[in-house]
Amino acid sequence: MGHIVAMSTQESIGTHQKALNINLDPTKYGTFAEIGAGQEVARWFFRVGGAAGTIAKSMSAYDMTISDAIYGRSDRYVSRERLHKMLEYEYGLMIERLDAKRGAGTKFFIFADTVAARSFKGGGECHGWMGIRFQHAPKAAPSEIIIHVRMLDRENLQQQEALGIIGVNLIYGAFYLHETPNQFVGSLMDDLTRERVEVDMIKFTGPAFDKLDNRLMSLQLVQQGLTSAAIFTANGEVVQAAELLYKKPILVERGSFRPVTHVTIDMLNCAQAQFVQEPGVAGEEVVVLMEMTLKNLEDQGEINHQDFLDRVDILGTLGKTVLISNYLEFYKVASYLHRYTKKMVGLAMGVPTLREIFDEKYYAELEGGILESFGRLFKNELKLYAYPLKDAATGSIITSGNLRVAPNLRHLYAYLNENHFIQGMKDVNEAHLSIFSRTVLKQLKTGDPAWEAAVPPEVARIIKERRLLGYSATPLTGASPGGIIAA
Repeated sequence: MGHIVAMSTQESIGTHQKALNINLDPTKYGTFAEIGAGQEVARWFFRVGGAAGTIAKSMSAYDMTISDAIYGRSDRYVSRERLHKMLEYEYGLMIERLDAKRGAGTKFFIFADTVAARSFKGGGECHGWMGIRFQHAPKAAPSEIIIHVRMLDRENLQQQEALGIIGVNLIYGAFYLHETPNQFVGSLMDDLTRERVEVDMIKFTGPAFDKLDNRLMSLQLVQQGLTSAAIFTANGEVVQAAELLYKKPILVERGSFRPVTHVTIDMLNCAQAQFVQEPGVAGEEVVVLMEMTLKNLEDQGEINHQDFLDRVDILGTLGKTVLISNYLEFYKVASYLHRYTKKMVGLAMGVPTLREIFDEKYYAELEGGILESFGRLFKNELKLYAYPLKDAATGSIITSGNLRVAPNLRHLYAYLNENHFIQGMKDVNEAHLSIFSRTVLKQLKTGDPAWEAAVPPEVARIIKERRLLGYSATPLTGASPGGIIAA
């Protein structure tokens, strides 16, 4: 044990040392089961020396018939389902054969991956599922960490190398960093860069993580730069994008949702009513996403994790799936979604957001400026649905039809309008146009009961029951209860 190098929060150790540390630790013993891209993770442990103290078995069931005979059939072989079958089967075998003999002093583990790396034929997405089922203490019930990785290197050998490194990082982190999950997430990229690997899904389960919220871990993936977007469903289940979005039409509403108001719901309902009538959407199952960017989550430059959970709890109450991203520009959102579907994508937004899209300052880094951004945005089937704005000063209704943009962009705006790339929402509830979320938030924090009229009943109920978003049940000193909900 004296040879093991400790890892502080300030530094990381290399892949070689991580593998050696595990090999020199007599309490850890396990199996490696790898399908696709070679036995790149196990190879590290054999290469550094001392593997006999760590590896009970290493195997690759490359032949589909043999793999099915061992793990059972799967609809897809590079899938979460397949990974779970591998982990479950190998762990059961390990405990059955070795627990009585050495279980009292051993933390058993199974590492597994199923991967589609770049082949000689080329084509296809290069990605994989990998995970570890492990005991955080001898005789403990198993815990599990699974991740989905996208391999971005252009050559097969480079992809194999990257997989080996991230696999070692995963195993090392499970044993030595499971009590500091934020640090664990960052350590997955030790000796790697985002140009080589993207981790777009992570899930922790078991007694080692009984107090861990996987939604916060999804946020960490985006916040620490391991991916640009992460998704979880209304019940808090983290999903990999392809599992949810593959070949489906998608409707997205971006917002801060702080809190969800009648406007939030009316905007979504009106956009959806028009979206489902599109020729390429009619009769299809539509995926609806409520998107929050990291910018939406910041409060004075910092992300308040409890505030984030409050918002997603409210969205979960309404049965909404949440997308977290660091895509400020809408064309980047569109590119991300069209990675998984060729079906139509709809973006629902208020007129103020539509106006911002036509502000050229946001596209200074693009060679082609705003024209390039719109070229990327509308490259595939996509429409913008605009919700009207009631001007607080004059009471005038501003729609996509009468919105004024910069003089040099009026012809571009007219072209997009006339060709139905931009559509104004119909049948909106004008009674909701005086609702502004920033005012509602201020009212619920200061104990002004007027906020309840601005949100759906189930939203009001969960905010009050769980005292979300800084809710105050009684008026604060100096606050004037009642009053119109307006900006």
